[in-house]
Amino acid sequence: MATSDQPDPLLSAPPSPFFTILKHSPTGRGPRIGRLTLPNRDAIRTPHYIAVTSRGAVPHLSQDNFARLTNISGVYVGLEDFLERASQRPPPLYELRASFPTPDSALRRFTALPDCTLCVLGARRTPPVTAPAANPNTESTVAVSTAVGFRHLSAADYAEAGETLGADIVVGLGDIPYGRALGSKRIEKATDRTINWTISHMKLRQQDRPQDPNQPKLFAPLLPVPCEKQSFYLDALTTDLEPSIAGLALYDLATLPDLPQPLTPLPLLAFLTPSTPQTLLHHIAQGVDLHTTALPTTASEAGIALTFTFPAPSIDPIAPHPLPLGHPLTAPENATSLTPLSSACPCETCTNHHKAYLHHLLSAHEMLGWVLLQIHNFSVLDRFFEGVRAAMDAGTFEEECRRFGEVYETALPEPGARGPRVRGYQFKSEGPGEAKKNVSRFKVMEKGREARSENAVAVSDSTAEAVKETEFAEKEGGNVGA
Repeated sequence: MATSDQPDPLLSAPPSPFFTILKHSPTGRGPRIGRLTLPNRDAIRTPHYIAVTSRGAVPHLSQDNFARLTNISGVYVGLEDFLERASQRPPPLYELRASFPTPDSALRRFTALPDCTLCVLGARRTPPVTAPAANPNTESTVAVSTAVGFRHLSAADYAEAGETLGADIVVGLGDIPYGRALGSKRIEKATDRTINWTISHMKLRQQDRPQDPNQPKLFAPLLPVPCEKQSFYLDALTTDLEPSIAGLALYDLATLPDLPQPLTPLPLLAFLTPSTPQTLLHHIAQGVDLHTTALPTTASEAGIALTFTFPAPSIDPIAPHPLPLGHPLTAPENATSLTPLSSACPCETCTNHHKAYLHHLLSAHEMLGWVLLQIHNFSVLDRFFEGVRAAMDAGTFEEECRRFGEVYETALPEPGARGPRVRGYQFKSEGPGEAKKNVSRFKVMEKGREARSENAVAVSDSTAEAVKETEFAEKEGGNVGA
């Protein structure tokens, strides 16, 4: 990375109090360093990650451990987690909202999120469960997965929730058909819907809280198609809507190459579900600033301790090559290992515990095992992004990316443990005859099954006299109690 000798339109632009680009490539495209700043929140140096939550909490981390033992700077919350039976009665989150005047955050109070942590609110969790064909998006609603099944969330209700729940960033509602490709006619329909929903959301902001400094920042969604196929929507963003837009939500990398120049200074928040650090590096190289990722949680629930670093270490000639991205802690060799999960990791888990202890916890399916793994894996991701930003500052990012690909394997190891039970928001039923997602905790042993069949009550066809003679034991000494 380097800066140009000519006046730079991105760096010379009037600084934004919200997002500032500090360094980028000469072309204005590609990887860049920025800073995201909000009042009463920790400033975030980008590129960085946004942790994915379940009902407002990072999986396996209580909010006290979240605040004390991790350095997570921001979280993403899906509104669908809280809707429940919204059509029949107000959800508890909405009831709490009525008791807190603006600018107090009902969402932050409801989830016990620390005040210094950035909170991003969207309609759906990420990665979302694909809606069935019977529950498509409509002209005024989107399909969401709630605790009681798929329901429809209206654009008006979502806009009101986004403006009143007190999130720092609200991702605008877009007609995104998760899990399905957009055809040509469907693109036109999605474009019209997204424009209408965005305009309606902006009108609500102007009516209810004009010039309010505590208004959440609105990120406009980009459809998951190339720019040329959504040019009408992008024209509307650059001409009429851009002054009210604080950032962009990205759902497909194909949108980035032809992004209009007036939109390039805006921060990019990606919903691309990267599954490996190599994928993260590719997204960073394309210019993504904020990355929603469940990579640490996926590894933790598989019993894998992440071990990769950026820049990659120098290769020892006698060491195995390529290096693994992590180690399954349920492997037999870890049963007696008193070494930390990673020798260079400063996290709570590596400081006070060792592999043998984690091996025992995971083998016994103790919840503490996933807690300690989660703390470690997020620490690895923190240091990974610190290394990425340092390489950009030094101008060695591209070279280090190439070397990282040579040093490390391209995928995580195979899961070494049966993780926690699969939750309903992680899949949808495909139909009758479907295999169970979770293994039964208890089962009848073979000996027990045989004994049960032997002791089953038999139906006898014998007469009463025959039964009396052959199947009753004789009594000695006369009648009992005589």
